[in-house]
Amino acid sequence: MRSTPPPPARRWDGSLVSHRVRRSLHVSPDGISRLLRCGQSDRCRECGNRIEWYHRGTQRQPVRLHPHELLAARVPASCRWHVSSGVAYPAEDGSSWCRLPHAVVCPARDVPPAPPELTGLRRSLAVNTRRLIDTGAFTPPPASPDGPTPQPAVCRPARPVVQLLYIRYLAARPVDQIQCIAQTRRRHRCTSTLLSSGAPAGTWTLVPATATSGQLALPSAVMAVYDLSGIPYAEQLRWRAQRCLQHAAIPTAADLAVADWEPFDPLRHHEHIHNRLPARPRRPSLPGSAHGAARP
Repeated sequence: MRSTPPPPARRWDGSLVSHRVRRSLHVSPDGISRLLRCGQSDRCRECGNRIEWYHRGTQRQPVRLHPHELLAARVPASCRWHVSSGVAYPAEDGSSWCRLPHAVVCPARDVPPAPPELTGLRRSLAVNTRRLIDTGAFTPPPASPDGPTPQPAVCRPARPVVQLLYIRYLAARPVDQIQCIAQTRRRHRCTSTLLSSGAPAGTWTLVPATATSGQLALPSAVMAVYDLSGIPYAEQLRWRAQRCLQHAAIPTAADLAVADWEPFDPLRHHEHIHNRLPARPRRPSLPGSAHGAARP
């Protein structure tokens, strides 16, 4: 059964009719914007409100914007963004409307005092966050404790540095939680992770705290890097595309989110540099010892 009948193959006089083959909608692999416009919506992990992901100019870095346009006169000039051809730019385009970064009005963050218009928007987003929490639609991330924990803490970077294809990237979540960005048949994001038992994994190693673009290393500093250079080239491409084993074999599956990889810069991302391997849990300090637990 077909939704539309096939076109006639010949005209009334018997001559052949040439028809253009209909092609499905696809995204150009050479374009800056790799996603369809309807596939960029998401929710903030900190407050649960709606956001939209865009690529920032030619840098291909993801940026989160508020899903609605605002009057440019009510938004500070430093916070005005505009979207052109699916790409976001941190400036105004001369129109009376502009876009706003979500981080400026995110109710889960401590931001400087905003103008009254943005304060009201942030207050409404905070009310919506409380409504989502009360209905069980959103669970806020656990807050870090102020005091020391009695149990030993595992050295597990929340945003690890991953090296693949001879480039170092800053991941958005731990290695074992990096999620596939492909779209399932039910139009939801795939819940599988990149790290699978049926695929080769990388190794943690200590390297000089520098990027792979020729920058000088920080003085007497090393950092832990999850190195994927030893796995096959096809596996590194799968990690770079952020797809699980199942969707890596289906190149026609659409992307439902933007890849979380961010080019690592040791100067801008110095707070994410860890100088020990996440292999063993940290031992608690012994009472009366200034140097921590003693080795057996």
